[in-house]
Amino acid sequence: MAVNRKIFLTVRLIQAVSVRKCLLICKHSASISLLKPCRASQPHRNKIKKGQTDMSEVSVFLADGFEEIEGLTVVDLMRRAGIDVEMVSIMEKKKIMGSHKIVVKADVKFEKADFSDTKMLVLPGGLTGTENLKAHKGLRELLLKFHEEGKHLAAICAAPTILAGLGLLEGKRATCYPSMEEELAGAKAVGEAAVTDGTVTTGRGMGASIAFALQLVALLRDQETADALAEKIVYQIK
Repeated sequence: MAVNRKIFLTVRLIQAVSVRKCLLICKHSASISLLKPCRASQPHRNKIKKGQTDMSEVSVFLADGFEEIEGLTVVDLMRRAGIDVEMVSIMEKKKIMGSHKIVVKADVKFEKADFSDTKMLVLPGGLTGTENLKAHKGLRELLLKFHEEGKHLAAICAAPTILAGLGLLEGKRATCYPSMEEELAGAKAVGEAAVTDGTVTTGRGMGASIAFALQLVALLRDQETADALAEKIVYQIK
C-alpha cells in the first residue's frame, strides 16, 4: 500500500508541474501576441514582388530627355487630389535623366506595369523625351488600344505630335508647343494652355503644366476638386 501511495503522489506531482509549465507558456505566448499583431491585422502594402505587375489609375510615361516640370506637375497635383498615379519608365531602367539633367526614379518599368485598370495615359514633352516615347512600340500599341476602348489620353508640349502621328487627333481641337503645330496632322490647332476634345487632352508647354494637370484632375474627379486644388496651391492669384 505504501508503495502504491508513493507512486500515486509522484504522478500527481508530475501532473502539477506539467500544468504549471503549460500555464507559463500560454501566458508568455499571450504577451507576445499582444505585442506583435498577426499578419492579417497589418495594413496591406503595395509591394511588387518578383514576377508580379503593378497597376494604377493614371500612368505618366517617362523617357530620357523628358521635360521634368511637365511630367512631375501632373504627378504632384494628381497625388494631392488623391488620384493613384504611377510614373512608368519606357527605358530599361527606373532612373530617368530629364531634359535639364534632373534624375527622376520611376515607380515601375513598362514591362512590369499592369494597365488593365488604368483610366488615363499621360505623355510629358521635351524634344528628346518625345522622340524616345515615339520610338517605343509597346507604348504606341497601348495608346492605340486605349483610344479604341474610349479611355483618356493626354499629352503636352511636343508629345501631342505622338498622338497626331498615330492618327488620334484627326478632326480634334488640340494644342502643343508653338513650333510643333505643323506636326499636328489632321488636328485643329488652338493656342489654349490646355484643351480637351472628346477623350484627348493636350497642353501647350511647360508654362501650361499646372493648367494641364488641373484639367486632368477635373476629368478624373470633378471641377470642384480641381478648383479647390488650384486655390490650395495659390494658382493664378487675383
